[in-house]
Amino acid sequence: MTFLRLDNIRKNYGDTPVIKGVSFAATKGEFVVFVGPSGCGKSTLLRMIAGLEDVSSGELYIDDRDVTYEEPAKREVSMVFQSYALYPHMSVFENMAFGLRMAKKPEAEIKAQVTEAARILQLEALLDRKPRALSGGQRQRVAIGRSIVRHPKLFLFDEPLSNLDAELRSQMRVEIAKLHRSLGATMVYVTHDQVEAMTLADRIVVLRAGLVEQIGSPTELYDKPANTFVAGFIGSPKMNFVNAKVASAAGDSLLLEHPTFAGGKLTVNTPSAARVKTGETVIVGLRPEHLSVNAATPVLSLTLDFAESLGGSTQLYARSEGEPIIALTAGRPDLKPGDVLNLGIDPRHIYLFDAAGLAL
Repeated sequence: MTFLRLDNIRKNYGDTPVIKGVSFAATKGEFVVFVGPSGCGKSTLLRMIAGLEDVSSGELYIDDRDVTYEEPAKREVSMVFQSYALYPHMSVFENMAFGLRMAKKPEAEIKAQVTEAARILQLEALLDRKPRALSGGQRQRVAIGRSIVRHPKLFLFDEPLSNLDAELRSQMRVEIAKLHRSLGATMVYVTHDQVEAMTLADRIVVLRAGLVEQIGSPTELYDKPANTFVAGFIGSPKMNFVNAKVASAAGDSLLLEHPTFAGGKLTVNTPSAARVKTGETVIVGLRPEHLSVNAATPVLSLTLDFAESLGGSTQLYARSEGEPIIALTAGRPDLKPGDVLNLGIDPRHIYLFDAAGLAL
């Protein structure tokens, strides 16, 4: 059942369009992530759902109710911001209870709800502490707890982990995923970090310049990106792209030319061959994790620039006469700058895009 629906939502600041017609629907209990580069409009879109930004045009529904122009307090949503926004002079308990006190809830109900939220977030031992005595991860859990006690219909998260270090971010991703499972609530989460998007989301909405580029599950976006923007944004390290010339197109076979390819040529079998013509340019996408080192039948012949050891794996930065290429390989191969790399790839993992960047 559709729980959250956006119909052609637009936002202008004066004559400048920021959100340019976004339509999207989320089901009850779904975890949706808005992802995209800085300035793409994802936080603005989230604030419009919360009612903190006015809608220029379009319609917004929460639980089958039109809330497009409704006051934020009446929407039954709760928002967790990038900054923790905790009251420094209040204890953890009082910070979490503040919204309930403002709503004039009975003291017994306040204590029961704060205690339950503290149990879920493992904050029971910290209820008497002030924010200055908490770590960054603990402060963020308090901010989330302040949202939980209100029992909102919809949780909104605006880059809640961006102020944390890498280890804490990883821990908090696990905490938020567990929280979603335990509450079964609908959540909309904004981030520019595609790792957060891939690990947390049931579905991802990829935004660029106020427009939706693609909507799908993490595996759908990884396996079947709609264009080079999505292909380059989803996946770490990012996908490699080679601009190749079509030497010939016959049946389901394309013969592509580029100096990066071993022997300068690459044959790709694809049902999309009929959609391109000899002489045109296509973009070949190769994910670093799909490239194999010292392949018996190499697809790419490159010169190694730098090997970056990550412990259990190694990122190889290589080049030819064309575009730079990154390969990700297991272990720590004995390689040094200047070595020739013969890289292979399973043909099923070769992505093709037209000259405009759209998937073929």
